[in-house]
Amino acid sequence: MLKGLLLVAFGFYAAAFALALAYLGSRDERLPRWMWVLLGLGAFFHLGSLCSLTREFWAWSENRWFFPVVTAHGVFSWLAFTNALVFLVVEGVGRLGILGAFVLPWTLLAAGAALLAEPAAAPLSADMRSYWLNIHPMLLMLAYTGFANAFGIGVALLTQERQIKSRKPSELCYRLPALEELDRLHLMTLVFSWPVMTAGLVMGAVWSNSMFGRPFNGTVKEFSALATWALYGSVLLAHRFRGIRGRRSVHIAMAAFAVILVSMAGVSHFPASR
Repeated sequence: MLKGLLLVAFGFYAAAFALALAYLGSRDERLPRWMWVLLGLGAFFHLGSLCSLTREFWAWSENRWFFPVVTAHGVFSWLAFTNALVFLVVEGVGRLGILGAFVLPWTLLAAGAALLAEPAAAPLSADMRSYWLNIHPMLLMLAYTGFANAFGIGVALLTQERQIKSRKPSELCYRLPALEELDRLHLMTLVFSWPVMTAGLVMGAVWSNSMFGRPFNGTVKEFSALATWALYGSVLLAHRFRGIRGRRSVHIAMAAFAVILVSMAGVSHFPASR
């Protein structure tokens, strides 16, 4: 049931992304409106999948009132849902449908990864039954959603900058927002996401301290999270105190997002991360 609903959501996400790509080469304003509708439908069915996953997870009395983000399926499903939801808000408020082609691929990738993962439910062990630990990955995934949106906006900014410097700019140059608008949106996304990540890391540290007597255990996963946090923090500090913006801040933010991708793709293969 839950994978069926997620498959329907994936279909709507794919259709929304196809319309976003089509809008890159068209001035038909119906395309972004339908993209927003299809994305909303995808999020609706995805919410149904998450509710079904939660119901199955709560079938175990030990899991009651905890969120099912302790498996790869739960993590990727939550990541895809929040990414779709954040862009729904961004598009609904800013009407920047042209950015869908740069942001929605992350929704598709995360939803696809969730479909491939097995949503097996099992009772939580005593050390895992902690609200600090349970909310910790949800906040991190929400922050990563913001960073994924910032990455898409950053790609759009670099594309626009290259178009402007080109002697023969294409039609895309006149479709993308101005550099100043893209830079402002990129910064606003980071300003939202970085404190959310900070809160998630603090919750993880509190749980680790209560379980192991120390907030930091020196695992690969922790080092990658701290590196990501530090890189995004440096972007905000450089903007605030040195006025660094535009291409340079986007490059640093992209490096931080690369750390996130490497961490999510391969950190579980390192023994020290377990």
